[in-house]
Amino acid sequence: MGPVLAGVLQLLALIAALALAYRPLGDYMAKVYSSDKHWRVEKWIYKGIGANPETEMRWPAYLRGVLAFSAVGVLFLYLLQRLQGVLPGSLGFSSIDPDQAFNTAASFVTNTNWQSYYGEQAMGHVVQTAGLAVQNFVSAAVGMAVAVALVRGFARSRSGELGNFWADLVRGVVRVLLPLSVVAAIVLVACGAIQNFSGIHEVGQFMGGSQQWNGGAVASTEAIKEVGTNGGGIFNANSAHPFENPTPFTNLFEIFLLLVIPFSLTRTFGVMVGSVKQGYAILATMATIWVGFVALMMWTEFAHHGPAFEMAGGAYEGKEVRFGIGGSSIFATSTTLTSTGAVNSFHSSFTGLGGGITMLGMMLGEIAPGGVGSGLYGMLIMAIIAVFIAGLMVGRTPEYLGKKISTREIKLAACYILITPALVLVFTAAAMALPTPGNSMTNSGAHGFSEILYAYTSASNNNGSAFAGLNADTQWFNSTLGIAMLLGRFVPMVFVLALAGSLAEQRPVPVTAGTLRTEKPLFTGLLVGAILIITGLTYFPALALGPLAEGLAA
Repeated sequence: MGPVLAGVLQLLALIAALALAYRPLGDYMAKVYSSDKHWRVEKWIYKGIGANPETEMRWPAYLRGVLAFSAVGVLFLYLLQRLQGVLPGSLGFSSIDPDQAFNTAASFVTNTNWQSYYGEQAMGHVVQTAGLAVQNFVSAAVGMAVAVALVRGFARSRSGELGNFWADLVRGVVRVLLPLSVVAAIVLVACGAIQNFSGIHEVGQFMGGSQQWNGGAVASTEAIKEVGTNGGGIFNANSAHPFENPTPFTNLFEIFLLLVIPFSLTRTFGVMVGSVKQGYAILATMATIWVGFVALMMWTEFAHHGPAFEMAGGAYEGKEVRFGIGGSSIFATSTTLTSTGAVNSFHSSFTGLGGGITMLGMMLGEIAPGGVGSGLYGMLIMAIIAVFIAGLMVGRTPEYLGKKISTREIKLAACYILITPALVLVFTAAAMALPTPGNSMTNSGAHGFSEILYAYTSASNNNGSAFAGLNADTQWFNSTLGIAMLLGRFVPMVFVLALAGSLAEQRPVPVTAGTLRTEKPLFTGLLVGAILIITGLTYFPALALGPLAEGLAA
């Protein structure tokens, strides 16, 4: 079997698995977030945190819950790292420096999971499990809660109430993320991923020196890392490490895990708004972009540019031979089109155009299918932009799901789509203009520029992957990337929740002959076009200076 055919078959198998999980998981999540009953363990949690899950919240109260909970998470994780040197189970590692502790705390609380440290050489078992792994669960649940609040904004009328943040948070962890992660961890352990709390030990002699490895709760961390679209690995090599990703099967399984909730949430959306066809339209948009990007990535990496690539059968540099070009291309595209950031190959070693595809996936806003929760609400924002554009073309007040898109709604949507590009471009420009940040670049020219552009694109979009040639463990990058993560996560949430509150206050408008049918393929095409054009206009100059210049020069 040729490598191209193997890659295509992996893609088809993945699509089939996602299709089988789509309806049952989507319906289950709709029931989770629509239920008025609380499990006993959930009642204990509510009692412990002093929350009343029956209280309905308007958007300012919901937002205060999101921000307060996340602020406590940043502070707790920062202190845990700073105290690591005196904690049990630290494996002898010292406390983390202040700038790196801030960066890591911001990273994991914002579901970014950017890592400017070597995981197996910096973090002990307590920080990994009680700190980082816990944030993998709750940060993902926060994103899902905000998405559900926006869906309720479309589904409800004349109330302004969006549910209860604490109930949505707890249910997301207890009923969705935890069960899926337990099953996924068992599968990974059965396939060879490690799960222990062993210390540091030598595994052999290499080139005259000893090689040391430490154990860890790798399988369980890997499970929530993918299920929650987090991406932070225990080992520096991330999902290219055989302890985290042992076989080609686990590679495909991990891709499935990072895609299954974001895709299935479109079904949840359709069920909750009372029209599964609307969910299918959003799903079709996400799937069209995802499949297109995977096909384009495979083409760029399999194309034979020069005798070296022709002899090797493709661009194998930086890729794990266990997974090949096909498995690496699907993983790289999926992890950057979601907010996962996990890597099974080094994106810096992809072809110039291949590296550009990973960047463009993040620049789209990671909405195809995006992170858990964040992908859905990002796509719904783009849907509002699309119906606004359609309304301008026909001279009619735009409507979406029975709600009028007035000046207030479109301003909030516009602010949402502008904040992330502003962070990416301003921070990239500052890093290139100042003398010190440039010293962190391993490469010069277009590829060196791409390293910095990729870093701020990854941080601002809460992805977490890196081009790997950039030394980001400096005070400048730890601080600015941490700020970009926090602003890129929580400022858009302000606009999302304000938009949800505005929609929930409206009275539904009846469907007429002039209403745009947003469940039809025509709207899907309009939405895909709007996403690509808006992103292209925003980022094309920066992409032209980096990956496009490098790819065309090859």
